[in-house]
Amino acid sequence: MKRSHILFLALVLTGFSCSKKRYADALTPEEALKSFQLNEDFNIEVFAAEPFIADPVDLAFDEDGNTFVVEMPDYPYKPEPGKGRGRIKLLLDTNGDGRVDKATVFADSISEATSILPWKGGLLVAAAPNIWFMKDTTGDFQADIKKVLFKGFFETNSEAQITCLRYGIDNWIYASNNGQAGSVTSETDPGKPALEMRSADFRFKPETGEFEQESGPGQFGQSFNEWGHRFVTQNTIRIQHMVMPWRYAHRNESLPSKKGVQDISNGDLTMFQETPPPYWRAERTARRVKEYAEQGLDRKEYAEDHFTGASGGTVYAGQTFPEKYVGNIFIGEVAGNLVHRDLLTPRTDSPTYFAEKDSISENNKEFLSSTDPWFRPDNFTVGHDGALYVVDFYRQHIETPVSIPEDLKTDMDFMNGSDMGRVYRITPKNPVSTDKTAPKLSKMSSAELVTLLAHRGQWWRLQAQRLLLDRQDKSVIPAVRALFTDDKDPKARLHAFFVLDGLKALNADLVKQAMQDPATGVREYGVMLSEQYPQLLEELIKSTADSSVRVAFQATLSLGQFSTKEVAPAMARVLEKFPNDPWFKMAVLSSKAGSSPEIIKSLSAGGSFFREVAPGKISFLEDYAYMAGSGNRKEETRKLLQLFSGDDTGEEWKLAMLRGLMKGMKTSKDGIKPDDNQKRLLLAMLPSSGTKVHDAIEQIIDL
Repeated sequence: MKRSHILFLALVLTGFSCSKKRYADALTPEEALKSFQLNEDFNIEVFAAEPFIADPVDLAFDEDGNTFVVEMPDYPYKPEPGKGRGRIKLLLDTNGDGRVDKATVFADSISEATSILPWKGGLLVAAAPNIWFMKDTTGDFQADIKKVLFKGFFETNSEAQITCLRYGIDNWIYASNNGQAGSVTSETDPGKPALEMRSADFRFKPETGEFEQESGPGQFGQSFNEWGHRFVTQNTIRIQHMVMPWRYAHRNESLPSKKGVQDISNGDLTMFQETPPPYWRAERTARRVKEYAEQGLDRKEYAEDHFTGASGGTVYAGQTFPEKYVGNIFIGEVAGNLVHRDLLTPRTDSPTYFAEKDSISENNKEFLSSTDPWFRPDNFTVGHDGALYVVDFYRQHIETPVSIPEDLKTDMDFMNGSDMGRVYRITPKNPVSTDKTAPKLSKMSSAELVTLLAHRGQWWRLQAQRLLLDRQDKSVIPAVRALFTDDKDPKARLHAFFVLDGLKALNADLVKQAMQDPATGVREYGVMLSEQYPQLLEELIKSTADSSVRVAFQATLSLGQFSTKEVAPAMARVLEKFPNDPWFKMAVLSSKAGSSPEIIKSLSAGGSFFREVAPGKISFLEDYAYMAGSGNRKEETRKLLQLFSGDDTGEEWKLAMLRGLMKGMKTSKDGIKPDDNQKRLLLAMLPSSGTKVHDAIEQIIDL
């Protein structure tokens, strides 16, 4: 039994007063450091603490290394309109000892601010129902410009609002929206129609005014790896990979599923917690388990050692950690008082990832755990120095009161600790890089910024990319083009590629060069941008057979933007190569060509697809038939019935086709029923079919 659990049990058995001992008292920052159990390759130190910060939820370093923190003191209660107490502070280390000793309020009286992102010399701020731009123009580090860019986001529950502003390598800014409803409008371009946000996350380009839905949902935690692949965190699901962007998943309204995200934790909820469950959680769980048993329900609930408050997932792509930690994702667990680490490994058989715990370095333990139940690691950032910064909300209670029975809340003060908060800095004992150059990127020339696109640290590369696009200095185009063409580091080539894109300096030849790059990550984005160049269609079709599953997948998605006669046969070849992968199936069916009769014709002409039954093939046929049925595509349905009605057609194929048709007809908003011609074809299948097919035919006719 864990020593913290033994202590908890001892307190109960010795009869200490529940009103005093149900919940532990706070520790000082120095005491809290002693409560940590950290991976042996690293050190941890206090970077900032009360009284300079309280209730922190996000931390960001701007292009000059200035440190900004977002505070959310109103949590878990919603403030009255106009009475929000949220703050953004500039944190200062005036004596150079590595610890914050001064704070200046950049902006205050903000309602539920949760995230910040440096942009154009100021900060973008997510504070539902708005996304703001705030900037200091007088040099006093206090925002005198406060301008709403977007409004209309969901604002009822502070745990499910717009947050996690992140700058993507593709020059878009992404935000998590938890799939909440909202009618979002642009304040800078009020003529644009409102964007309905249900089930979606959000992305935008403030300099161009573009904004749109993005696949999700993510809750609190969003990060990109060095190749721009996006990962989100959502409570019990510690890590999800955004596999298919919204623009592809929603281009065909008949697609049976438009979910573009995959849980890559494999449903593993287990963690290694060093704190006992709080009294309220243990009691609530015991009550629920008893209810389930009394009702005969096969349900389980856990009070500890299982993810319930995963938060702040952040991929490490800095310059100082040992190589084996680069590309790992770090995830806070605010209810379990720990930091979990997952290895991210690209799959070779599907365009997604495996997320797995490092069973060697952290067997039966976590990257960082604490015996202090007040430790609430809600977010992270990787600094310009390559350190991993852990944002600690530090509260006695982190759960929303809504989910706790009334009798268990009598001795709970949900604001206890609202004057506290910490940020910790984690550094390796043996750093790869010891360069401590202080960033002053705003003072650099554009030519100097170009060289930073090849920096080892992702923070430096992204800041340089963003500043180059802010400046729109066309004089650097030759140097950026040379970097894209000649640099040996594929990450530098990729950043250069998107700087060229942002400077409107790409052309078909450069995009084709990217499509043929030795690095998978560069080829993937070359393929994506080839959608803008119809003359590259032949090269795009070649890319569907790329040796990299990620490149082949993106090529399939991008090919779906075209409808020429060459598209369907190319997509058929993709399905023959990846017959059982659901993402390739979805990529094909999401397109016009991939859901047309031509795809079935091409698959039949190939001779191999329908020769042998496989789960993925059956699933494809069922989904295709669903789309034909739900769209009332009579001619297409007729051809399907003819094609799969022969005596030599296996029962599995017939059943898949009929199941799909029936589901599609049933779910159609128009109440579709089979017409007389379809009924005749259905009845003609009866003599050569078995009982299950007979039953399916009768159900369709009964519609």
